[in-house]
Amino acid sequence: MNDLKILEKLFSIGQLSRREFLSRAAALGMTAALSPALLSTPARASTPKKGGRLRMGLTGGSTTDSLDPGLIADTLPLSINWSLRNNLVEVDASGNAIPELAESWEASSDASVWYFKLRKGVEFHNGKTLDAQDVIDSINRHRGIESNSAAQGIVDPIKDITADGKSMVVFHLDGGNADFPYIMSDYHLTIQCAGTKGAVFEKGIGTGGYTLVSHEPGVRALVKRYPNYWKEGRAHFDEVELLGITDTNSRTNALKSGQVDAMNSPDTRTLHLLKKSPGINVFQTTGYMHFTFPMHSDVKPYDNNDVRLALKFACPREQMVDIILRGAGSVGNDHPIASIMQFYNSELPQTKFDPDKAKYHLKKAGAEGHTFRLHSSAGAFNGAMDAAVLYKEGAAKAGINIEVVQEPGDGYYNNVWLKKPWCASYWSGRATADWMFSTCFSGDAKWNETHFNHKRFDKLLHDARAELDQEKRREMYFECQKIVRDESGCVIPMFADLLIGASKKLGHPEKIGGNWEMDGERMMERWWFNS
Repeated sequence: MNDLKILEKLFSIGQLSRREFLSRAAALGMTAALSPALLSTPARASTPKKGGRLRMGLTGGSTTDSLDPGLIADTLPLSINWSLRNNLVEVDASGNAIPELAESWEASSDASVWYFKLRKGVEFHNGKTLDAQDVIDSINRHRGIESNSAAQGIVDPIKDITADGKSMVVFHLDGGNADFPYIMSDYHLTIQCAGTKGAVFEKGIGTGGYTLVSHEPGVRALVKRYPNYWKEGRAHFDEVELLGITDTNSRTNALKSGQVDAMNSPDTRTLHLLKKSPGINVFQTTGYMHFTFPMHSDVKPYDNNDVRLALKFACPREQMVDIILRGAGSVGNDHPIASIMQFYNSELPQTKFDPDKAKYHLKKAGAEGHTFRLHSSAGAFNGAMDAAVLYKEGAAKAGINIEVVQEPGDGYYNNVWLKKPWCASYWSGRATADWMFSTCFSGDAKWNETHFNHKRFDKLLHDARAELDQEKRREMYFECQKIVRDESGCVIPMFADLLIGASKKLGHPEKIGGNWEMDGERMMERWWFNS
């Protein structure tokens, strides 16, 4: 029965569709052993229905939130953004880059020039028809050294953007980039009307399935379905209310009491109880999300790599996965490439909790007796405070003193992250190695949370981006992962499965996306009410 258990696990975490699961079980001659619940049709509508107000309880809201896509940094504003706007490219539930506002694309032979053909007849909420200039202005807003956009690093390789008529946009890069269409799916790079800037961003005008009714930053947004939405079979709800609820217990109680219809990031410690709650489904999907403890590697004492290694070996990562994730995830190896991604370095030895090695590197650094201040908060990620305490207790076994500093949840990613020299953080991850590394480890990345600046790494990253030979790319990305593991200031102890708590009244696609939370942050347009 081991094969059947493996199939059931893959099905439960969304790695097999129901059809694939039943087909493989039948091939093994094991359908007779399946429970009636697995054999029965799921309790959801076979055809999406229109209507109703979806209420979502989400983490990551702050009173400083903006609807300027370049400034978005967390779940609540991200979800609002994608309810209002579209990208040139979408990542589907299987992790593939598929056309969105772009109807198609093609590249030059060296992948240094990309041609995106726009869909015709796409309408902004103000009635304007999408054209090439809208795309050029939207992407240029993130470019240049004066840009304050978090996407500056990933668009920096763009040398120029030109139009070939009104429906063709041409990107000229500083070198080849085999993954460039994926970059165009980044949530910062949603498309606005040409000339949008400043306070105009807050109107939320886009080409998305919903228009903005009201927005109270960090607290609540209400959107309503746009009648002229260009995507067929999407945006089924009449309205979507997006609520910022940082506290996990409050989100859970809101779901159980029917105050919200769906929530992200339920508490893994009580997940078994939530699964038993009447009228509630829990969805678990393997994705790219990982939790981190980044150190500023150019600030004392973290500018000493032996200090960084001491803190990596002092991290009880196995214990964190067991206690914080309750097994709903896997151990991290201090680099951000998930095991399900192409070019994951499966040959890289796993860093493990090792007090003796931690003591060795601490002594070598001359940092014995130093107290390291680790800033954390419930607003950093679900379980961040407990993880910080576990870290403190584990490090103590190596003679390392860690003081856990509890920070307010509101505004954490504006006031603490990127500002304090050592803190808790999380990443939803990215679909490709280049995209992930370019976002947070490239020397000039806006969100380089460890201030990592490594010439060899940056060269490998640049060369791998342009390399069309997949085996050579593999070798370069393997080395990138090793460099980050051994030399960066990032401790990455856990990769977490993505969890959704939702009312059984909600219908959903057969496969749920794992590239972001809440079905790739597309629940607003992919899900529906059964009645």
